[in-house]
Amino acid sequence: MPVSSSPNQANTYHGDAEPQLVAYLNLKLREIAQPGFPAPVGSDTLAPLVDHFLALSREKDRALARHLCPIDQRLQNFLYDNLDDRPDLQGEVPRLPATTLVLDRPGLARGLSIPPDADEHRSDILSSHRVRQGVLHNPRADRRTTQGIFHIADFGVPVPDDKKAVPPAVFGRLLRHALNPPPELLRLPFTATAPAPAECFVTLHLRPVVTPEVPGFTPLRSMETRLFAPGALVANLDFLERIFGNAGDPHLPENDAALDPAHWTGHSGCVILATHLVTLTKRELGLPPWDHATPRQRRDGMCWQTPEELYNDGVAFKLTARDTSGVMMTLIADNYFGYCKKEVKAQISFAANLLGQCEEEHAGGAIVFPCYDLGEDFQLARHLAIVNHTFPEALALLGERAELQPAGWARDRRYPNICYVPRDAFFALRAQTITWTDAAGVRQSIKLLPRHTYVLPSGYKVEMVRPEDGRRWRLRGTTAEGLLCHKPSTVSGGGKSEISKSIADAIFTAPNFVSDPARDFDVIDAILKREYGPRFRDPAFRKPDGRPVLSPERSLGSVVKLLSQSPDYNDEYNDWLGTIPRYIRDLVLLLKRVYKPEWGDDWRKYFTVDTINGRPGNELKFMGEKAMTHFLRVGFTPDGGWRTFSLRKDFHPAVKIQVEDDITASIVVPARGL
Repeated sequence: MPVSSSPNQANTYHGDAEPQLVAYLNLKLREIAQPGFPAPVGSDTLAPLVDHFLALSREKDRALARHLCPIDQRLQNFLYDNLDDRPDLQGEVPRLPATTLVLDRPGLARGLSIPPDADEHRSDILSSHRVRQGVLHNPRADRRTTQGIFHIADFGVPVPDDKKAVPPAVFGRLLRHALNPPPELLRLPFTATAPAPAECFVTLHLRPVVTPEVPGFTPLRSMETRLFAPGALVANLDFLERIFGNAGDPHLPENDAALDPAHWTGHSGCVILATHLVTLTKRELGLPPWDHATPRQRRDGMCWQTPEELYNDGVAFKLTARDTSGVMMTLIADNYFGYCKKEVKAQISFAANLLGQCEEEHAGGAIVFPCYDLGEDFQLARHLAIVNHTFPEALALLGERAELQPAGWARDRRYPNICYVPRDAFFALRAQTITWTDAAGVRQSIKLLPRHTYVLPSGYKVEMVRPEDGRRWRLRGTTAEGLLCHKPSTVSGGGKSEISKSIADAIFTAPNFVSDPARDFDVIDAILKREYGPRFRDPAFRKPDGRPVLSPERSLGSVVKLLSQSPDYNDEYNDWLGTIPRYIRDLVLLLKRVYKPEWGDDWRKYFTVDTINGRPGNELKFMGEKAMTHFLRVGFTPDGGWRTFSLRKDFHPAVKIQVEDDITASIVVPARGL
């Protein structure tokens, strides 16, 4: 039941219930002769002035009672073409409602889903709560099964064997009932606390993309879809609008897809929500008794043995009717939001199949920006000398966005915690400074602060971060250019959403251990001093000596490759790599990660262990703090333990921006067409 309100609540709007939005919704309700939400005293000053226009509009609507907007007329013609000659319907084809509350702009569905003077609304089918981000909807049913819910009207197009075939006349009767819901289902949550609640259908116009635009090859092309929902189910339209957008008022010529054939696929869809259909019996819908049913009707349950049998046993279902003209109409007897989304997805797929040369697919994707643990000090120019972007060039690109500071750096005017620094900036974590040399040769410096992002002229970003596990602060680097990762043609449960999620939750840290510190350090020292030039199998690549492991000219990735067996290396070298214990290899990589050239060969003093019972312990420390290693958890072992892998010492989870999830319209284009 709706939440109750005290009489004085009518003068108070809660949360994001903006007075202008409430006033606009009230005008739209009055236009269709429905009561609105009581406005605060003295706020509805325009009401007397617009009454004449609204009365005139209602009179025109009455005179044009059988007039439908262009897309609705196309849908109605589809019904005439397939149901008009059915004698068992007695020549009475159901008509789509001509007078509905049209969601002609984004945000109206959200405003209609909860009373302006309340923070929640509850009914038998869902609960809506006002939260800081807007409105949170919790449908009663959150289904994950699809068995037995797909029904298809037999309009001449073959019905797949795994779907339930429905006689056309039965579809017509179900449609008639769908368009005549009980009054309690038509009541708008927006007016739930008003003295007289509004009762009406709410409609939404969508233009979902079927063919993406490829400049020089094909324009963007979309289909048209109409959604009809009884007022109590307006939350479903709020959900769909956030996914597919709002195509505006379908009565206006500029929103008529047929007047823009270059960008219309020629296909029309319709979704009608009707949760009350589960209460109808098979007999009243005209399904035959068991003795007169065909084998398929018996298998599909499209017949009855007792007059009280409910259609589909009273369980939620979706009934679709479509033909080769490119029109698809679906009745959904459930309030589960996912069915609405999947139905629009199915209609996009239907249009793509009829149009050809494009595809609607289960897919996921994200733009991924690789990140790195930079340790305690960093200078991009030292690692990537080829980066030649200059600070003046960056400022020229940013224009008025960047505010130049006296020390030779700039602050973003829109986001003050974003700072632009010169390309030779040196980040020192322990000193918490960023230093560089300006054009006059003067050394400049600013404070390195947490919760700030420092952007180099190339776009590379550096931040001071602290892991959630409480370990020491680190510098995190994020690349300027991301990579679009697209996961195509994925079945349910195949990881469409996961591709855009961080793997940080699957990463944990653990200490590094040594067996015997003195002996292990000797082994590490021998690895550092080994000559690596002769390791190659091909004599052309052999050298008398190679770069030392700790040389600034050798990267961490190079050391990883150096200490990993490879067919490029000779057998003697690969055999030697096989004798190195895994924990020793990890310690070498740790040393490479933290090593500074000024240490020279005296690196041992920075690594220690505690003394336990008079003997050296086994837990390694670096500069007095635990030396930690990152591990990635990937599944479980047969005995129930975690299956883990150690990560590179400079690994940090990437930054991701989701660009697609589940519903993706795609097209394959010849390279010569680009």
